[in-house]
Amino acid sequence: MDFEHSEKAAGLSARLHGFMREHIYPAESRWRAWVTNHENLWKVWPELEGLKVLAREAGLWNLFLPHEYHEFSPGLTNLEYAPLAEIMGRVQFASEVFNCNAPDTGNMEVLAKYGSPGQQERWLRPLLDGRIRSAFAMTEPAVASSDATNIQTSIVRDGDDYVVNGRKWWISGILHPHCEILIVLGKTDPTAARHAQQSMILVPRHTQGVKIVREPGPMKHGSNSNAIAFLEDPNGYKIELTTRAE
Repeated sequence: MDFEHSEKAAGLSARLHGFMREHIYPAESRWRAWVTNHENLWKVWPELEGLKVLAREAGLWNLFLPHEYHEFSPGLTNLEYAPLAEIMGRVQFASEVFNCNAPDTGNMEVLAKYGSPGQQERWLRPLLDGRIRSAFAMTEPAVASSDATNIQTSIVRDGDDYVVNGRKWWISGILHPHCEILIVLGKTDPTAARHAQQSMILVPRHTQGVKIVREPGPMKHGSNSNAIAFLEDPNGYKIELTTRAE
């Protein structure tokens, strides 16, 4: 296979290297001092938003979305994006500066591919603009959740609503102060074939019934720690039909 960088990828790599040298590497020690101070837990590093503005002005924004996503994509292939991701990965916080950080990247791809126009307008465009953040809720404490067939959270249609009931933890992104939307994995049809029982549903972060039970932080620093617990309402919580994937 030919892994030579395309002219477009090589140009972006050079620009990205320059941005990292000018803005990211000099800020690394300041970022680390901030996130290792426990008084700043779950807060946004004050310099981050300014760096995001500079990255967008430099045309180094949303580089992750493959070209098949058309209007939402900068037009790169996965092969062209790979060296850019490698450069960003040299500094722990860098990917967020370029709006290329998990879990938002995966969530944006889901919304770009499967979201309705209304969902894209409400959630995808603010994510692409870097105005909000998102979370992904899959793992559960009672089951081996790396195998999605084990997931126990239920998603049940109730008239014009869905009732979601379950317990989640290690929810990437949920404690970020700008988190507004969760993608939650659950079961919609437990009688279906083993690998056809599951669905994902969009859950606005501040929906009644979404409860943060505890905030352990052994794995990462700062406002995007994925060491979180999430507890069900005894009666489930209702999600308006307009928030579901169509």
